[in-house]
Amino acid sequence: MRRLPLSLTPPRPSWAGGWLGPRRGSGPGVLRKSLQRGFALSAGSFLVYEAHKLISGFAEVHASFKVEEIIEQADYLYGSGETEKLYRLLVQHKNSDDAELLWRLARASRDLAQLSSTSAEKKRQLAYEALECAKKALEKNESNFAAHKWYGICLSDVGDFEGIKTKIGNAIVIKEHFQRAIELNPKDATTIHLIGIWCYSFAEMPWYQRKIAATLFATPPTSTFQEALHYFHQAEEADPNFYSKNLLFLGKTYLKLNNKKMALLWLSKAKEYPAHTEEDKQVQKEALELLNSI
Repeated sequence: MRRLPLSLTPPRPSWAGGWLGPRRGSGPGVLRKSLQRGFALSAGSFLVYEAHKLISGFAEVHASFKVEEIIEQADYLYGSGETEKLYRLLVQHKNSDDAELLWRLARASRDLAQLSSTSAEKKRQLAYEALECAKKALEKNESNFAAHKWYGICLSDVGDFEGIKTKIGNAIVIKEHFQRAIELNPKDATTIHLIGIWCYSFAEMPWYQRKIAATLFATPPTSTFQEALHYFHQAEEADPNFYSKNLLFLGKTYLKLNNKKMALLWLSKAKEYPAHTEEDKQVQKEALELLNSI
């Protein structure tokens, strides 16, 4: 408790010769009872205060355990490919202040939007929900690498609904968030892969999109297939065989560079990758089509 400044210290009791002089009924006995009563009240208040602190402490610990438990459940469902169950679990906590929960909800919303069974209207709704969750995660913790990664991914997804001009206009912001994610976690293979995708997209950008980029930026963003290849290999070094799509894009990039031998190697790996998700199945299909075309 903050002490009063010296200038506001109350005057001494009148029985001690204070400036008011002696008063009836204000002798030492009365004071003793007053002090005892005051002490009892103070002790009671102190106990209430300590009990409140203890309960608050338990509540905080319980809340912490609850968040950890939800995250553990969410990670299990994500690893099991239970997209809809994962979304239902996490959407209950959309108003949470925990960045770890929020970026996972952004990811779950996006994954649900990617399902072929999700309607076009629902895909759009989920894309914007995912972006909002990723944005909120960043606001809660700017140093969370996954929040940066998923904000970049979700911002790119929203561009699909707002047109090519918006998508290209967001490109530099998206890359900046991916780069920030790598600064915070240099070993995250997924983010390294995403920068590779960014480079690949700009390397194969058609002329009309380049004209749009030229109107949006003084110096439009550019890249090459060699740069994209560098990032795909770097991702594979960070976490070998971590993602079917990284194997696919290694093969596709080698095709762009007219290296059929290496393209066959990586496309074969993509085709043989175990299909745990719809995306893995799509990768297998595309890899097989490319192999048959070589």
